[in-house]
Amino acid sequence: MKEFKILAVIAALVGITYYGIEPYAHHIMHPEVAPADFSFKTLKNVDTTLAGNAENGKVLVEANCIACHAIDKAGYPAIMPNADAAASYGVVPPDLSSSGRIYDKNYLANFIFDPVSAMHLEGKYTPESGKQFPMPAYNWMSPQEIMDIVAYLQSVTPKVTEGKETNKATFEAACGRCHDMKYAGIQATTPKDNLKAYMGATPPDLSQYIKSRGEHYLHSFVNDPQVLLHGTSMPRVGLTEKAQEEVIAYMEEIGDSKKAERESLGIWVMLYTFVFAILAYLWKRKIWSEVH
Repeated sequence: MKEFKILAVIAALVGITYYGIEPYAHHIMHPEVAPADFSFKTLKNVDTTLAGNAENGKVLVEANCIACHAIDKAGYPAIMPNADAAASYGVVPPDLSSSGRIYDKNYLANFIFDPVSAMHLEGKYTPESGKQFPMPAYNWMSPQEIMDIVAYLQSVTPKVTEGKETNKATFEAACGRCHDMKYAGIQATTPKDNLKAYMGATPPDLSQYIKSRGEHYLHSFVNDPQVLLHGTSMPRVGLTEKAQEEVIAYMEEIGDSKKAERESLGIWVMLYTFVFAILAYLWKRKIWSEVH
């Protein structure tokens, strides 16, 4: 009977620690934040309900975008090597081939209108700082023209199917200009020296971030970094919920490839522990019965 009392005390202490102290500590160190916002309701500079004209958008893109951006899938290659582009702009401008698919329409339109506001980087690019974001604001364009550009970018986006290759392509398009993923052989397209000067610090390798940060944290952080790490140089990327799921799925495929196997093994470990505990108790009763 004494053993069961000891077990009850241990169980109570573990329960108090796990359900009382640990959640309190977690709440202090990682306070709750609002759920990820994929509607981008705070961005209201452009009327995104307007129907865009892709043909006019193509004309506007050719006049305003391809001097810096590649759109490889539409036949517009990069005009300079990555190292030269990084030296000119601080970071390699993204290829816009998949931008119409992976970025939310509302975000993309407002990004064209005012990049700094859309990315929530107003604290970094202040008049006092003297810093200027490499891409200018196109707030001189009409909302209709901006939506025409968005319509064109959506029209040239290649069709994709679900799977690891799509997840990898989305990760490279959304994260690969700044972040390495050494476990997958992915190296940031922007050289490290340029990144450090541009961001203020070298962006981390993301190979193990699915383990060190966790899926729940990443869903909030990728959607809006400022919510969890105020003052960070990482911009709000503006991914759709689907694209963000693909990015996190790829991080899981690379950094936690044994997750399904580990979780399926867990029930067997618990069953083994339970059976072993019963056998240990019966063995203990037998030994002590001989003593008494």
